[in-house]
Amino acid sequence: MEFVILAFIGLFSGIVGALVGLGGGVILVPATLYIGVNLGLIEGITPQSVVGLSVVMMIFIGLSSTLYYMKTKTIDYQSSLIFFAGSVPGTLLGAYVNKGLNLSSFNLYFGILLIAISTLLLVRKYLKPVRWFVDHGRQRTFTDNRGETHVFGYPIWFALLLTFGIGFISGLFGIGGGSIIVPAMILLFLFPPHVAVGTSMFMVFLSAIVNSITHISLGNVPWLYTIAVVPAAYFGARIGASLNQKMKSETLVTALRITLLLLGVRSIISSLLG
Repeated sequence: MEFVILAFIGLFSGIVGALVGLGGGVILVPATLYIGVNLGLIEGITPQSVVGLSVVMMIFIGLSSTLYYMKTKTIDYQSSLIFFAGSVPGTLLGAYVNKGLNLSSFNLYFGILLIAISTLLLVRKYLKPVRWFVDHGRQRTFTDNRGETHVFGYPIWFALLLTFGIGFISGLFGIGGGSIIVPAMILLFLFPPHVAVGTSMFMVFLSAIVNSITHISLGNVPWLYTIAVVPAAYFGARIGASLNQKMKSETLVTALRITLLLLGVRSIISSLLG
């Protein structure tokens, strides 16, 4: 039964993660913790093991999504590599700090993070893009399938600093970082939305490899459970990436931010009661 539950969580995480560029961990981590710890339906689940499971899953979500976005030519590889370079040291530090968190502390900090991400998704469309980073940074161009040319960019120093912080969050909580980097790319660096998602998923793929190596070395990966999660997440990511090109994701984003808000509140309450 637990493998069926994990497969379903993995499938949903893959679809949502690839569709809006979140990476999937922001779905898998709270869902698995709740079902495993609170409901007792999955044995051996701890904050460390669920983060280990999440980062391994994100390798395959990132790979599946990247292969699709390569075909649609919506990945800015140079930006991905710059963002990846900034995230690596943060990822390593976050994974190291993770081993010192007990369940109560993890629930509290993760709940605050989920509420922050939900708020960011809520206000994203009301915020005006900031041209300063483009005007004072490295500029890039992208021509979409309608022939419209988009100019975007960023100061490299700021991109490295930002992705260091995102990498730390990714290593600490096992989320892909796309939930933060995608709005930042759109609002601060003026990335076209589809390019932001494709670039984010390539960065998620690269970062998840480093993140996984770290958590494997710490013994955090429940390998048996990856048998259920990884194939389902990979297939889900293919679905999500395909849907990204065919539909507006605003409806899903609205449902997602409400879900994240509720999960965040529940996680904080669980921490306080525990």
